[in-house]
Formats: sequence, C-alpha cells, structure tokens
Amino acid sequence: MISQETIVALASPSGVGAIAVIRLSGNEAITIASKVFQSVSGKDIAKQKTHTIHLGTIVDGEKVYDQVLLSIFKNPNSYTGENVVEISCHGSNYIQQQIIQLLLRQGARMAQAGEFTLRAFLNGKLDLSQAEAVADLISSDNAASHQIAMQQMRGGFSNEIAKLRAELLNFASLIELELDFAEEDVEFADRTQFHELLNRIEFVLKRLIDSFAVGNVIKNGIPVAIVGEPNVGKSTLLNALLNEERAIVSEIAGTTRDTIEDELDIQGIGFRFIDTAGIRDTQDVVESIGIKKTFEKIEQAQVVLYLVDGSLLSEEGIKDLKMEMEKIKNQFPLKPLLIIINKADQLSTAQSQAIDEHLLIINTKEQESPTHILLISAKEKQGIDDLKNQLFSFVNTGALRNNETIITNTRHYDSLIKSLEEIQKVKFGLHSNIPSDLMAIDIRLALYYFGEITGEVTNDELLGNIFANFCIGK
Repeated sequence: MISQETIVALASPSGVGAIAVIRLSGNEAITIASKVFQSVSGKDIAKQKTHTIHLGTIVDGEKVYDQVLLSIFKNPNSYTGENVVEISCHGSNYIQQQIIQLLLRQGARMAQAGEFTLRAFLNGKLDLSQAEAVADLISSDNAASHQIAMQQMRGGFSNEIAKLRAELLNFASLIELELDFAEEDVEFADRTQFHELLNRIEFVLKRLIDSFAVGNVIKNGIPVAIVGEPNVGKSTLLNALLNEERAIVSEIAGTTRDTIEDELDIQGIGFRFIDTAGIRDTQDVVESIGIKKTFEKIEQAQVVLYLVDGSLLSEEGIKDLKMEMEKIKNQFPLKPLLIIINKADQLSTAQSQAIDEHLLIINTKEQESPTHILLISAKEKQGIDDLKNQLFSFVNTGALRNNETIITNTRHYDSLIKSLEEIQKVKFGLHSNIPSDLMAIDIRLALYYFGEITGEVTNDELLGNIFANFCIGK
C-alpha cells in the first residue's frame, strides 16, 4: 500500500490567516521543493541537514509568489518516515492555491484524507491506535478529551495491549510446540502460570471495556436534558449556563417548540445541554411534536434536570412533585436526576420550610442513581456554580485523575469485547482439560483481535474506513 508518489496538501485550516502551512511528503519532496524555492543565502536545500529551516522565496520562473520559511525533515526522522518539506507562507487564499498548483505541476499529487498519517502508520512511525488518536486529538474540544487522546497517542493503550499480546503469544508458542510432541505427552507451557496470565488479561480487558462508558461520553460530550412544564425557566437556565442569550425567553407558554442544544466545558468535561419544549397537554400540533421530542431527549440524556417554578409551589404541589419524580425514577432508575427549584429568590418562608420538609433525596433502591434537590435563580444567576459542580460530580473522573487508560474508540471497544470472549473460552478450555489443538484455536483468535487494535492485523478496507475520517493535510 505504500505509495512512491510525493503528496502535497494544505496542513493548516483553509481560509485567510496570518500564515499557512503546505506539506509535502515522499521520496521526491525535497527535490520538488528545490525547483520552486530560492534561498536568500543561495543554499541548495537538497544538500541541507534534516530539521533545518530556511528563508527564501517561492518562484515560478521569473514570477515571485511569496517569501516563505521552508522546513526540511529527511527520512526516516519525520512524521511520515519519508522526506517531508513544510512551507510556511502568508495566509492568503490566492498564495496558498498558487503554491500548491505550482508543486502539482512539478510532479506532486494532492494528498487524500489522512494520507500523511496513513504513511506514518505504514512506515512504522505510529501503530494504528496511535494514528486514530491523532484524529481524536485534532477534534478534542475540552481538557478531558485532550488528555485521553494524548495518552493514547503517546502509546499508553498500545503498550498495555502489546505487552499482554506478547505474553499470550509466548504461551501460544509453547502450546503449539506441544502439538509437535503430542505422542510424547509432554507439557511445555506451565498450566498454573498460564491460568494466572489469563486471569490478568481478563482483568485488564474488563477494566478497559468498562472505561468505554466513561470515555464515550467524554469524547462526545455528556448530554443533559433540561425538562419541566412551560414557563418554569428552562430557556433562562440554558442562557445562564452558557452565559449568552442562546434561547428565546418569553412569558408566553410554549415558546420553545423544538429542542435547542449547545455545549459547555465544566472543569475540563464537555456537557451538551438540551433545552426542551415544556411538558403539558396541548392542542397545538407543532408544540405537540416538540413535547414528543422532549421525551426522546430524556431517553437519550445521561443526566436529567427537572426544573420547577419555586414561586408557584404550595405544600400540596410539593407532594405532587415528589410523586412525579418517583415516577421518573421508576422509568429511568439508573439515570441521575436533578430537581431544580427555580426562582428561589422569590420563595416565601413557608415555601422554603415545605421544600426542606418534603423534598428529600429520592433513592429507594441501592442500584438507583440518587435524585438531588438544588435551589437556584436562573434569571439572577444564583446557584449556577453549584449546579455546575453538581453536574461535574456525576462524572466518574477517577480514571482521568489517575491517568488510567480510557477507551473512546468504538472499533477498539468491539475488538476488546471479542478478545475477552476468546480469553474466557481459553480459560474454560484450560479448566476442562480440552485438547491443546482446540485451545490453540481460541488463543489464535484472541491474538488476532489484539492485533486488530494496534494494526498488526489489518486490511485495506479497515484502513480506508479509518483514514477517510481524517482531514486532508493530516
């Protein structure tokens, strides 16, 4: 699959900026660049050392396009493992396109999406999971997703999998060797040590698989549904959280007829807030569709904020609210539910006492996520920081603080599940004393799925699917 062609692409975002970076990679990268670059000192860049930067101009015959900085990275000490040249020019769209077209006329071709990183993988500069982490790093938009991508790109996940795979491969070799001496009935693989290894692999695989639940929501943002009756302040709360007028606020009931979504970073974790249509009986067709979507968003959300207008609460209304919350908890027992009493600045003394008396944490079963009560004033932005802290507490960040490996990639998750299934088959076979040739089949499959993660086992279709999601220039 390794192409001998020299590829070129814009490595910086398209559009006007202070500078732009154009990247070349391939055996002829330096040769092609030398045809269009004139150093201010008259140097021949083909004779310069790797990892050097040179000031000069890009020319096409007598025509000068721009004064640039040209960086040289010679193989194998480059990102792709090939000769790489990066041209830093001024950020004019016209200049960018003229330089790229000039390089194409000199023999380069346009790079495909992710082709630079694909070449880095094919040339052994990155394994497959590290290459995928490059895309995650580029798309990371909060501290947590950035930390996970950096940890994976540095090889933390790869090293853990590679070490387990190497140990399993060693025992697999010994068991395969036993098959060659089947008539002598000898054992080269210590069954006690092998059982200990399988237990250790199973433990690590289960931990990595469990981490996907946290990693997936961190990578994609934690969806939080803001629900409640009309006019309780849902849109005002969204605006207060985002600190901008994102949603229309009106005293007219049913103003929000569709869901409105926006994201907020809270202590490095991305939360995706969803302002929903108010829940009530209505004959309005459009509003009814919005209410239907509200229940869909509750189903999809990781956390539910149930907003109540505190200024309208009576003691009887508080008892009704408690019953309503119990219904929601029965329907979604594992979903964190946060009851927010809005307009706390307008509460009477009697209302405050009734809330303290009746609205206790609703948590009837040990396996349920608790329901919390919080008093705020969305309009006056009182209690918003407390709400953010409460939301952050719902996220299991212990693995992040301890710098543990967290899985965010669905492909890795699928391969880990399959690896675990095969390891458990091997454990069952070892316990049942099945013949070594049958056990060896399950071991080979486990090794295969391990190899899928790091790219030791791969195919053109898999690579095409992965790198097609990259941006051109990376």
